[in-house]
Amino acid sequence: MKSIFIAFDQAHYENIIELLEKMNSRGFTAWEHVQGRGTKTGDPHYGSHAWPSLASSILTIVDDDKVDKLLQKLKELDDLKPMLGLRAWVWNIENSI
Repeated sequence: MKSIFIAFDQAHYENIIELLEKMNSRGFTAWEHVQGRGTKTGDPHYGSHAWPSLASSILTIVDDDKVDKLLQKLKELDDLKPMLGLRAWVWNIENSI
């Protein structure tokens, strides 16, 4: 199994939840208000007067065979609105209870 950490502009939230449902990735943990800044492009998401937007993030655990398709769908979503920002990272899951 793999974990996928997804960081994104809050405007993507509903679309990402819908995508996870379509891919039968039922379990996730979401953080609604996170701050951050991309490493290469995009505006900061600080929730301040100067940078009012905020980001959200989701951590989901998926079977290995779902990772590539989910990443592909997330990339397609990011490509539709690249200035909003959406990134995803994959980590191995070693153990669980």
